[in-house]
Amino acid sequence: RELAGYLAALAGWVAALAAAVLPQWRQSSYAGDAIITAVGLHEGLWMSCAAQSTGQVQCRLHDSLLSLEVHIQTSRALMVISLLLGFFGIIVSVVGMKCTKVGEEDPVTKSRIAGAGGVLFILSGLCTLAAVSLYATQVTYEFFRESTIPINARYEFGSALFVGWGSSSLSVLGGSLLCCSCPAKEHQGQQYHRKSQPSTARDYV
Repeated sequence: RELAGYLAALAGWVAALAAAVLPQWRQSSYAGDAIITAVGLHEGLWMSCAAQSTGQVQCRLHDSLLSLEVHIQTSRALMVISLLLGFFGIIVSVVGMKCTKVGEEDPVTKSRIAGAGGVLFILSGLCTLAAVSLYATQVTYEFFRESTIPINARYEFGSALFVGWGSSSLSVLGGSLLCCSCPAKEHQGQQYHRKSQPSTARDYV
């Protein structure tokens, strides 16, 4: 269970990295009765792209950080924090897992270290969830608000948002398994040790 939690959290961190890099956080909508254009627009946290029907894709990085909208800057910061927390969670969990021989050999200490790694993964998943949900809320608001812009010229959810939601679920699940698996065995060992001491003393008397 400990190894399964680590692998799930690691997969969640890799998916979060992919979601942060992908430019498909929002894409042009093809809803409505108007004629579908031959150019599809995609925007992400770091760049915006235009994909033509011929297969040619042109991307441009965002020019200025301060000129970006608030929700993009906030999502950027949350994703960076999420990736950093996940990176440290990977290192700490490797040291704390019982199946590795890295660091301390005391099982109690390794259990606590693994639990700390699980907490880092959970925080990483929550940061990813907050970033993706904030961006999705803004996209939904801009799509349904009253405006003179036609529906097929507005933006809707991109594939990176769904990757982000999946990565947050994996990170929280993996971190929870790391937090729950190790301390339970440690607690059972302490209970057995406490019960065995009085019986030994009585037999000796």
